[in-house]
Amino acid sequence: MSKSKVKKQKRRDFWERNKKTNGYLLQRTIGDYTVRIIRALLLFGLCFLILQPLINKLSVSFMKEADLYDATVISVPQHFTLENYRLINSLIGYWKCMWNSLWISLLVSFLQVAACTLVGYGFARFKFPFKKFWFACVILVIIVPPQTIMSSLYLSFRYFDVFGIYGLVTGGKTINLQGSILPYLMMCATCMGLKCGLYIYMLRQYFRGIPKELEEAAYVDGCGNFQTFIRIMLPDAKAMITSCFLFAFVWQWTDSFYTKMFLGDVEVLTKGLNSIAGRLDNFVRQTGTGLMASEAYLQQQISTGILMALAPLILLYLFAQKGFVESLSQTGIKM
Repeated sequence: MSKSKVKKQKRRDFWERNKKTNGYLLQRTIGDYTVRIIRALLLFGLCFLILQPLINKLSVSFMKEADLYDATVISVPQHFTLENYRLINSLIGYWKCMWNSLWISLLVSFLQVAACTLVGYGFARFKFPFKKFWFACVILVIIVPPQTIMSSLYLSFRYFDVFGIYGLVTGGKTINLQGSILPYLMMCATCMGLKCGLYIYMLRQYFRGIPKELEEAAYVDGCGNFQTFIRIMLPDAKAMITSCFLFAFVWQWTDSFYTKMFLGDVEVLTKGLNSIAGRLDNFVRQTGTGLMASEAYLQQQISTGILMALAPLILLYLFAQKGFVESLSQTGIKM
């Protein structure tokens, strides 16, 4: 039977069933197609809103400065060039900054996820004094912006002492931990780093959704609390831990608040991007092309720098998207 005959037969069957249902089948079919069209338009609009700024920055990054002032050039460069990427690399020392950002973000993310996983599991499964009060403190960590405790953090680590013991031994002296990464690592290891409260909440909700029978079966087989956590709970929460790690890595990669406060003179990408304007003006003066860069040229270089900073994050998501999507689907079922 040919395809055309099959299509004709399907049409006859459709209209026969539509007559039997007094036109209800046709109404439902039109409604289904209408919903699909509206959904496709909404998805297209959302994707366009997200991708359009990136596409514009990508287009501008390949243009020469003359194209910025040419009214005939909109999205496609008339004079294609890679000079903007070379200039940003020389201005901020891109590879050095990227390496510093990479190892700092990996170290901080690992500490945050390790500490928050233990704390989230404790909140989900164990009873201890003032449990609700401590969880309310976790919620406060999510709500209260870190800028409100900036002065307290600075003073705590500028005049650091452990319960006054060091000052008692040394006659009132304290330790200055400012200008090093150590204070920030201490905060991450104690669940006070960037967005740690959110990770605790996510992991706590996930562990609460896991059946307790799994742990009870492990206890019967002779596992203790720690062995059960390592062998049973962690493998099951791998997707959620992956999501928390991605969040921690991305937020640390783009963070400027804790970076300025604790990392001192360490060159990272966020510092490099913030200094593009001043360094570009110096470059323009040294080359003798003017006293300072034009606004359009400055925005072009900033757009190029942003794309270079985002490139590693896009690659990271492409490699880890399976675990990330899996965690979102499981969270929707279990939370």
